[in-house]
Amino acid sequence: MSSTDTPTRHAIVPCGSCGKLNRVQMHTASGAPVCGTCRRALVVDAPITLTDATFDTVMAKSTVPVLVDFYADWCGPCKAMAPVFADFARRQKGRVLVAKVNTDENPGVSMRFGIRSIPTLTLMHGGREVSRQVGAVPMAVLEQMVSGIG
Repeated sequence: MSSTDTPTRHAIVPCGSCGKLNRVQMHTASGAPVCGTCRRALVVDAPITLTDATFDTVMAKSTVPVLVDFYADWCGPCKAMAPVFADFARRQKGRVLVAKVNTDENPGVSMRFGIRSIPTLTLMHGGREVSRQVGAVPMAVLEQMVSGIG
């Protein structure tokens, strides 16, 4: 297969500075992608923040798997899970988009997905949920969730 035959692997990433959504080529994410609007650096090696307003667009238009952590700031297990999730994002840079949704601030998407316990991790691919894990988990479980996808 030549490089022109390789399927496009991209993700939609919200800019942490201006909020605009940007299409990022994940196979070239080792560089420093910047926002097309404000020209600030885009995060691709740490969890990105999604909201009720951005969730559907990111899921529908990203061709790479997206692992989403539904959490709340007051949740002890969520706080314990945060460094593991951040390390996972760094390790999966260019392969998986890693995102967080604060359930207190984004009740719409949380209700749609039936989030009843936090943390809840959902693996999305092709705009659909393909896997779910409830509770704080070790790195090996995160890696297992994405193995064979994408």
